[in-house]
Amino acid sequence: MTSRIGLRRIDLRGHARGRLGRAALAGVLPRATTDVEAAVAQIRPLCEDVKNRGAEAVREYTARFDGVDLATTVVPRAALEEALAALDPGVRTALEEAARRTRRVHEAQLPPETATRVAGGLTVTGRFIPVQRAGVYVPGGLVAYPSSVVMNIVPAQVAGVGSIAVASPPQAGHRGLPHPVVLAACSLLGVREVHAAGGAQALAMFAYGTGVCAPADVITGPGNVYVAAAKRVLRGVVGTDGENGPTEVAIIADDTADPRYVAADLIAQAEHDELAACLLITTDPALAVRVDAELARQVPTARHRGRIQKALAGQSACVLVDSEDAALAVSDAWAPEHLEIQARDAAKLAARVANAGAVFAGRYAPVSLGDYLAGSNHVLPTGGTARHTSGLSVFPFLRLVNVVECDRGALAASAPLIDALGGAEDLDAHVQAVRVREEP
Repeated sequence: MTSRIGLRRIDLRGHARGRLGRAALAGVLPRATTDVEAAVAQIRPLCEDVKNRGAEAVREYTARFDGVDLATTVVPRAALEEALAALDPGVRTALEEAARRTRRVHEAQLPPETATRVAGGLTVTGRFIPVQRAGVYVPGGLVAYPSSVVMNIVPAQVAGVGSIAVASPPQAGHRGLPHPVVLAACSLLGVREVHAAGGAQALAMFAYGTGVCAPADVITGPGNVYVAAAKRVLRGVVGTDGENGPTEVAIIADDTADPRYVAADLIAQAEHDELAACLLITTDPALAVRVDAELARQVPTARHRGRIQKALAGQSACVLVDSEDAALAVSDAWAPEHLEIQARDAAKLAARVANAGAVFAGRYAPVSLGDYLAGSNHVLPTGGTARHTSGLSVFPFLRLVNVVECDRGALAASAPLIDALGGAEDLDAHVQAVRVREEP
């Protein structure tokens, strides 16, 4: 006997917009729970060990967690070239086009240098300067992710980072090297430094360095709860992007939505992980019924139906609401990693979204397009962190440095105000550092 395939209902009809905020819906909307703090307690000693013992510690953790004993993390240059030569031509073409589109979108993000004339003789120039070295983590769990290679490396290259290193878990079935398609993607993008290292030990290697891996200034890339915990532990030692957890999608849909498309997109997200969260938010109860029928038809034929069924039966649901305003309020409260809008005036609704990692407007803009070929980045905030965190862009690889230029007259004009502020803070030496410049 097969289990029923469909989304459980959460009926929020009749709720005013003010009752559909984050606080009111806490515990109502489903989401996988990952205890990063509990993982931190396990990961902190590991990171400290890598800090103290370097490559020896990385080797021991790799043998313990990945079942591969490697004399060095360094992937030979020949292995990168071999992987690229063996890459399926169709995959290569797709990766090249993905890189081209991603580069184009991210080049548009580069901020210009700005010079501001604050007062006569006083100018502040804001310059965005790239970090010198970036460490990119590419996970190697249920599947290989060459697209994540593109999504992390291209923004770093566009930002102007001079040294980029990649780490990905070694695979026992691939001679202890990362997956060949990951190696091929690195080679295709011109990255020559790749390390066979996974999990928290890879991030600690990037943060502290080893004999064969120089320390990085910034680490980016998704991973499991232990990778997220490592980022939390290492933040401050090294710059990081967001703590990426189980993937998620919300779909706002009305009576114009095609249930085949909605069901297919829910299934596509659930395919990632049995902890994936899928939320359909609709003003049309009839659509909910039709989507359930499509799920019952499509899921049994899916290659990864086991984990899809677990995700849909677990932290997934269909939320019934009265209006577009209510649908947007529910979505903003949940702050999804991915938000699709399959409804009338999708673009206008998208312009009103406050909290989402990325928004896909219209029936022909599925999340799958963003995963691979939209040019936008698919490394996105999860777990509701889209309220305060952006998806990956050029900015984690850049630092704003202000250059202050001031002539004697402008400093003299500011001196009385500095006298007042320095006096208020009892920092007389600050005042004197200005006043000494007024002496002949």
